Amino acid sequence: MLDLLAVTLVLAQTPPQTDLHARVRRLIDASSAEVAVAFRRLDGSRELLIDPDKPFHAASTMKVPVMIELFRQAAAGQLSLDEQLPIRNEFHSIVDGSVYQLDPGDDSDSVVYANAGKTMSLRDLCEQMITVSSNFAANLLIERLGVENIRHTVTRLGADGMQVLRGVEDNKAFDRGMNNTTTARGLMVLMEKIATGHAVNPPADAEMTAMLERQHFNDAIPAGLPPGTVVGHKTGNITKIHNDAAIVYGPKPYVLVVLVRGIQDQKVSAALIASISREVWADAAK
Repeated sequence: MLDLLAVTLVLAQTPPQTDLHARVRRLIDASSAEVAVAFRRLDGSRELLIDPDKPFHAASTMKVPVMIELFRQAAAGQLSLDEQLPIRNEFHSIVDGSVYQLDPGDDSDSVVYANAGKTMSLRDLCEQMITVSSNFAANLLIERLGVENIRHTVTRLGADGMQVLRGVEDNKAFDRGMNNTTTARGLMVLMEKIATGHAVNPPADAEMTAMLERQHFNDAIPAGLPPGTVVGHKTGNITKIHNDAAIVYGPKPYVLVVLVRGIQDQKVSAALIASISREVWADAAK
């Protein structure tokens, strides 16, 4: 009788995450897309992992580790966030070193292009990279920071699922399959580190969080949250890829990452991510 009582108590204290898993799984199955999900409360008391280690094209979510490395180097005294960087639209392919340029028509930002031939601070470039997902800003920062340094920081933080190889629009590398990739778990780890003040240090992480909260594209994870919910997140979109990684500041704060592959219409993929976000929000508050 005592053994039965003990088992009952354990079951009563175990979060009913199978219910959340089933609800999210139904949404994924109905979409006919490949979807990876990683959700964890910041206190570690609840989580949901669906294909967390399946690699996806990172798209612009790779800008998160670029931001972390920028603030790490600033904290280490290796650079200043106020350093002025020349704005030149000239980059080198990792395949053969040949020069390529970014097309403003393929970017989501005009501010950095308007400053070509001038300078911008590293902080302002990071702001453009995160809030409006500027590819130009990302490439300039990657060149300044060093891709090997970015990879080393990712490894140090335990987010090996995130693989940063290069800047954006290196078509020769793309044609050879040399792409930036991520897993849901890898992105979750990076966002957790930022949210808990362990990516660089509490002041730097607070500044990074504030940038993430100023994100302009809010049709995915934020769209599934109650109005007014504070959320810091980074999106990533290319053809048939739609990613979102967020820190959600609800009554019980959590990190949620959703990676989607295989949906052409980004309005449809955004609606899918928002639906998953809505289910996770309902569960996270329990």
